[in-house]
Amino acid sequence: MASPSKAGAALAALREDLAGDVFAPGDFGYDDARVVFNAMIDRRPAVIAQCVDEDDVVRAVRFARDLDLHIAVRGGGHSVAGMALNDNGLVIDLRHMRAVTVDPAAEAVRVAGGATMSDLDRATQVYGLATTGGRASTTGVGGFVLGGGTGWLDRWCGLAVDNLLGVELVTADGGRVHANADENPDLFWALHGGGGNFGIATAITLKLHELPDFAIAMVLYRPEFAPDAVRTFRDVIESGPDEVSGGVLHFTGPPEDFVPPSLVGELVCGALLTYAGAEQDMRKYAEPLLALPHEAEIVGAMPYADVQCMIDDPPGMRHYWSAEYVTGAPDDLVDVYCAAGRSMPVPTGTQHVLLPQGGAIAAGPHEYPVPYRDAPWAVHPYGMWEDPADDERCRQWVRDVRADVRPWSSGAVYLNFIGDEGAERVVAGLGAGNTRRLADLKRRYDPDNVFRFNHNIRPA
Repeated sequence: MASPSKAGAALAALREDLAGDVFAPGDFGYDDARVVFNAMIDRRPAVIAQCVDEDDVVRAVRFARDLDLHIAVRGGGHSVAGMALNDNGLVIDLRHMRAVTVDPAAEAVRVAGGATMSDLDRATQVYGLATTGGRASTTGVGGFVLGGGTGWLDRWCGLAVDNLLGVELVTADGGRVHANADENPDLFWALHGGGGNFGIATAITLKLHELPDFAIAMVLYRPEFAPDAVRTFRDVIESGPDEVSGGVLHFTGPPEDFVPPSLVGELVCGALLTYAGAEQDMRKYAEPLLALPHEAEIVGAMPYADVQCMIDDPPGMRHYWSAEYVTGAPDDLVDVYCAAGRSMPVPTGTQHVLLPQGGAIAAGPHEYPVPYRDAPWAVHPYGMWEDPADDERCRQWVRDVRADVRPWSSGAVYLNFIGDEGAERVVAGLGAGNTRRLADLKRRYDPDNVFRFNHNIRPA
């Protein structure tokens, strides 16, 4: 650790040299700058560098290395484990780097490191184009993609990493590297699921797909009808084309126009059917869900970017998530899933989600470190609440859901869906053989494990 005089001089130089803002404890704006998505996270970095371009990122990395400070990287700040922050280290905050440049002729898009899903989806929608994004508009694109990337479009056009064309990276020594299929192909492979272990992604380039139309059917059921709704949704997905996706979720009925007053504050089961195509084609897949006894429905065409905002979480909530990827959704798994839904903490913001895979996910390239692609379904208990007094019951419910569905577990997991669950779960999210190869590459690109605030891969 550097002496106080050296640290003070270095901080003064960083404030002078950085085009963006620099915050230290006691500065006006410091406390606002360290607020992240998960309100359970309360960490106090020594310095927060809000970078505006790649040059700023290089300066910030070199500053941290000179002072032997740990580095955390903030894109969207949605990491449930709070990996965008640290205590007594440097946070490199990319949120001012949000440019999105669409090349419609090449059907590709370049996305700066701090852009959110909303930035990406609004920019590409103008051209009738889209690519797999997260299921919330406020998620950061960089962490989402490099962690694998699953969303409403993945059954149709693959996981986000299946659409990755290139990454511009600042490495642990402050160098600049470009990785694609031709340049640094080993590093490019590692970035297909290896997350932020290998550097700071200042920009990524993604493949786009024509998506002139998008449609949804959202059907709300009382919880006693959930088993029939889940089985029907399962059958629609498993017999339908790749364009059909969505999810089933248990949640507390919010005070929204589409929720009947009798369900506000009560446990609700919702089936959301999404369709990468026209409304008239979607309706035939929605018919079995609409034929069941239900309380409300929304059916129709909706711009994809608007659907991405439908289940955005309000700020200031406390979060604890996990997931199990399962080998199938037989009736007994459905019964267990629905029983766990009935035990969900209500009223809170907690959601209990069952998501389909298959389609282009399963058909995608199997050489990447995303071993969960072969699982046909995922159970995602998503704990979200406001009152700290609910901390233990909400966290315990998430753990109980995992235990309940473990008999069907594939053993693999999507790391962006979980918090810090230990080294074994990191291996489950990458694959054992992949982890060994990734550890060798980590030694090459980050031998000192500078980038450790992530689902960490230790250098071999």
